[in-house]
Order: sequence, then structure tokens, then C-alpha cells
Amino acid sequence: MGFIAFLILGLIAGAIAKAILPGRQGGGWIATLVLGVIGALLGSWIGGAIFNKGTDIFSLTSLATWIFAILGSLIVLVIYGFVTRKSSHA
Repeated sequence: MGFIAFLILGLIAGAIAKAILPGRQGGGWIATLVLGVIGALLGSWIGGAIFNKGTDIFSLTSLATWIFAILGSLIVLVIYGFVTRKSSHA
């Protein structure tokens, strides 16, 4: 998958993860992009570990790519929520 395609996947996956998870998440589209790219990386790593394949098999047209990218973005968003919640109460 190319770099631009990975950024597009990350932006969309991050936006979907923010829409799925209830609550108020801070950050604009750049934070969503970073969250989504990190989540897509995590999701592709998890998908590669589960299916015992390299991460190069994932493409934008694959449903598994989207599912794992969104799942990874949700994981990153939950962790981000815990980190920012603790720092705002300190």
C-alpha cells in the first residue's frame, strides 16, 4: 500500500473510530489523521499476526484492511483517552 493511500486509510479509520466511541475526543483532523495512521499500523500488525501474513497484503479495497484499521484506531483512541484524562485531572 502506498504512503498516500495509507494516510487516507488512517484519516478515514480515525474518523470512524471517533464516531463509534462515545464521548468528547479532542483534536481536529490532524489528530484524527495521526490517531488513524497509528491505529492502521496497529491494526495491520494485529491482522498480520492473526493471519500469519505480511502487512503488504492489505489494500484499500480489502474489507479486512478496513476492519483491522478501525479496530486498531479504536484501541489507540481508548489509550489516548486514558492518557489525556489522567493528565487533565492532575
